[in-house]
Amino acid sequence: MSTPSTSVTDISRNGGRLYGVGLGPGDPNLMTLRAVQVIGEADVIAYHSARHGRSIARSIAAAHLRPDHIEEPLVYPVTTETTDHPGGYRGALEEFYEKAAARLAEHLDAGRTVAVLAEGDPMFYGSYMHMHKRLADRYATEVVPGVTSVSAAAARLGTPLVEGEEILTILPGTLPEEELTARLAATDTAVVMKLGRTFPAVRGAFEASGRLAEARYVERATMAGERTGDLADIDPASVPYFSVAVLPSRVDAVRPSGRAGSGEVVVVGTGPAGPLWLTPETRGALAAADALVGYTTYLDRVPVRPGQARHGSDNKVESERAEFALDLARRGHRVAVVSGGDPGVFAMATAVLEVAAQEEYADISVRVLPGVTAANTAAARAGAPLGHDYATISLSDRLKPWGVIAERLTAAASADLVLALYNPGSKSRTWQVAKARDLLLKHRSPDTPVVLARDVGGPTESVRTVRLADVDPAEVDMRTLLIVGSSQTRWVRRGGSGADRSIVWTPRRYPEA
Repeated sequence: MSTPSTSVTDISRNGGRLYGVGLGPGDPNLMTLRAVQVIGEADVIAYHSARHGRSIARSIAAAHLRPDHIEEPLVYPVTTETTDHPGGYRGALEEFYEKAAARLAEHLDAGRTVAVLAEGDPMFYGSYMHMHKRLADRYATEVVPGVTSVSAAAARLGTPLVEGEEILTILPGTLPEEELTARLAATDTAVVMKLGRTFPAVRGAFEASGRLAEARYVERATMAGERTGDLADIDPASVPYFSVAVLPSRVDAVRPSGRAGSGEVVVVGTGPAGPLWLTPETRGALAAADALVGYTTYLDRVPVRPGQARHGSDNKVESERAEFALDLARRGHRVAVVSGGDPGVFAMATAVLEVAAQEEYADISVRVLPGVTAANTAAARAGAPLGHDYATISLSDRLKPWGVIAERLTAAASADLVLALYNPGSKSRTWQVAKARDLLLKHRSPDTPVVLARDVGGPTESVRTVRLADVDPAEVDMRTLLIVGSSQTRWVRRGGSGADRSIVWTPRRYPEA
């Protein structure tokens, strides 16, 4: 059997008590029983309002106010207009909050129970929280939760907001447009609040992130004058502050119909390891695709989404994988080709573009989205060894003869470039590292620092720095990247209490001859 809440009058006999009362999104019928109880039994009812004196919070709770209630209207000195306050807009509000809290403290000190009304939920973008932060450590306090505008908007749209493993992002429309764009591109579902004058920028962010077609609009949910519709159809001049933009759940959303020529291929880089290395643009492309194509190891880094097909394959069939992805796009699918690191660095972008250059795929849209490269990741772990000019060379002789690799190593070493060496060795290629080391020793000091970075970002990450003369091929495999310093690269050991961490960097200034 549930225990009923203690009545306000019973508590207030022991002194004043502060309540933050959530009123819900606007319809008085959506107030909770606890909210009604607290309002009905409180001594003081406080509510925020603009300078015109009208309070939406008071209007929601009006039916439950008593004639003998002491009312404390907390009138903002400014809303969106400018102010001559010495501290500017923020200073004017801070001074207002301090004075408002002091007024409520006088009632609490006198033993009165104070209920501060808040639209929605008191702790969700609410004005009450400013009172809470100033008073809750001095007085007994209870927060009565309320239905948020987010929940109300989803209910009025009649569509799931977030389902299964999807991620919901709540964003204020006051964010810079570029920041909104990045966050909308990266998330599954979203609600953007505080529209009004921010609406043009918000709409622009939806369009730039490729999400405008999915976006819905809700105005004054559950209140008089409620309006819903597609965000793309809304006149910016008609949008009030009390409105939200919604990206609903993608689960069971309509996927492309398969019309010939309506698809596209996006080649994305997932970075060196897991989700921490994904860019917002890549996250958005992966979420929007209805088919993923890639090397199985890289596909496993991408979360499984309902309704999204996954086509994994071996690492040595790049051309076949590219052709398969383009054929899917030609049948109307939105395809994401998943690559590790950056897709344009010894990875899938070249293979896709090579096949896409054939006449039969001329009408298929192909985009390449960058990713964090293995070289940049390894360099960051070691310090800044790529701080000056450097060359990137693959030691794999599977697609080019070793003679070409040796010529390029010699040329780069002769030019005193730092070297980022990809694909140094594998089970079937065991001699290239020793050959490269011996070749480089003809042009570099034996003491040249070499960073051995293995599985950076992964569970077995290891980053060590050794002398060029001490590079051991047995310690290098396909998951290792080597960074070989130039004549100017510096290597020091830092750390205290027994710690020994190597820091490697290449100065930006090169000495004159």
